[in-house]
Amino acid sequence: MQIPHIAPTADAALSQSLAHAINNKTKPLGSLGRLESLATQLGMVQRSTTVRIADPAILVFAADHGVVAEGVSAYPQEVTWQMVENFLADGAAINVFARQNGCALHVVDAGVNHDFGVRAGLLDRKVGRGTRNFAREAAMSRQELGAALEHGMALVRGLPGNVLGFGEMGIGNTTAAAAIMHKLTGLPLPQCVGAGTGLSNEGIQRKQQVIAAAVDRHAGADDPLEVLATFGGFEIAMMAGAMLKAAELRKLLLIDGFIVSSALLVAARLQPAILDYCVFAHCSDENGHRLMLEALGAQPLLHLGLRLGEGTGSALALPLLHAAANFLNEMATFASAQVSTNAQQD
Repeated sequence: MQIPHIAPTADAALSQSLAHAINNKTKPLGSLGRLESLATQLGMVQRSTTVRIADPAILVFAADHGVVAEGVSAYPQEVTWQMVENFLADGAAINVFARQNGCALHVVDAGVNHDFGVRAGLLDRKVGRGTRNFAREAAMSRQELGAALEHGMALVRGLPGNVLGFGEMGIGNTTAAAAIMHKLTGLPLPQCVGAGTGLSNEGIQRKQQVIAAAVDRHAGADDPLEVLATFGGFEIAMMAGAMLKAAELRKLLLIDGFIVSSALLVAARLQPAILDYCVFAHCSDENGHRLMLEALGAQPLLHLGLRLGEGTGSALALPLLHAAANFLNEMATFASAQVSTNAQQD
């Protein structure tokens, strides 16, 4: 399995050209705030002072988790396949937000414990019918991990466009993500574990205990791929592969919430330059996400109290990307508008 090599976007001359282009728009210096840094990032990724948002898409990866057998979720496992059916019926929040923002939506069966058959709108990349219970054994074999990563990479190769958002669905996947976060950041487990789909305080304590025991059982799992194979989900692994390939192809990555960020955490440990290509859509209200973003050195665009997943944050951040591209491309300069500049901008 070949991990894509990701080149940093650093280019001093281009950075200076973008700063000049942005600073000479008809506005006070820095007055468009985060939109200015977004425009700069778009330019650095696309290697141009003229940027575009072409055929944006969101991939929603779905899979089941064997660790659900330990009572770590407020919902039964069958909700995973039922929500996939909801995506296919165009009835979920991500369907609404993707449609609203003119964004293509692709639903991927990475490993759901259900037979969907051949379905319009569903990409069947099932590695297995859910992972094994990592409280008892590794969630997946290295062969299964390799298959999931390769499927993610192949999916991205076949997609048009230059902006790719990520979402997920999988009962139990906040447990997997919390374990990955704890192992790769070293943060105390209580700071990594949250309510997920709505656990009580007692349920959160149970979840912590399950992860703590599993971490002790798999004490030798330390490198990023081993951590992913031991604690991860097929959807998390497939996302990590897709992210790595998307950055190699110089696409901009829209990162959603806690579970998507855990996939990125693995990818960033393998190829740190991937972070140059990432726009962090929002800070989730899932406990641990803020600290995970800090570990990634990320500044989220939005904080809306979201904790749904599905890629909803990615879809909601997309209009800000359009705004950043449009002001850079279309806004008048002081010279073209014949507006006097601040002396510091001359």
